Amino acid sequence: MAQAQAGDAESFCELCRVHEARLVRQATALCGDATLAEDLAQETLVEAWKSIRRYNGQCQFFTWLCAILLNRFRNVLRQKRPVAFSSLDGREQDGVHFLLGNLADCGSRPDEVTDLSERAAFLQECLRKLPEKHREVIYLRFYVDHSLEGIAAALDCSVGTVKSRLFNALEKLRTMNRLSAEYREFRQDQHRV
Repeated sequence: MAQAQAGDAESFCELCRVHEARLVRQATALCGDATLAEDLAQETLVEAWKSIRRYNGQCQFFTWLCAILLNRFRNVLRQKRPVAFSSLDGREQDGVHFLLGNLADCGSRPDEVTDLSERAAFLQECLRKLPEKHREVIYLRFYVDHSLEGIAAALDCSVGTVKSRLFNALEKLRTMNRLSAEYREFRQDQHRV
């Protein structure tokens, strides 16, 4: 690390090789798009190289990389505009068809696939509704799986702030889930009448 911070590019590359595959997996979990995930991971590593001197060792290096990844992803979301399927070239359209064709798990029953898809979509929607500061701690805690201290260092806040944000985020998710269950129950009751 000291050599990388002193400007040794080869030392930095060694650090990156250790974390590269895991960073791509995190980016994929975050954005759900393999191509975008690779771009995000690459941009994250470039940004990390530019700011390696600011890494202070208060959190794990990978946690610090994930904090940069979150910032890069936020920038992508700000710039993201929907793209019409018809505007894609033939190779891109083939890729979309391939991905759509392979979404379902052929080993599962259709009702199980539907249930899992609906629950995953519901969770993603709930996460999108959370304030950004709550989404960050949920992501770092449950997707990156780092300590509260590491998350605090990566986000440049206190452990108490991380705990508070995590508690509030989980409470909001529980409330959304409870309200959704109550609504489904209400709808079922209405159909019976």
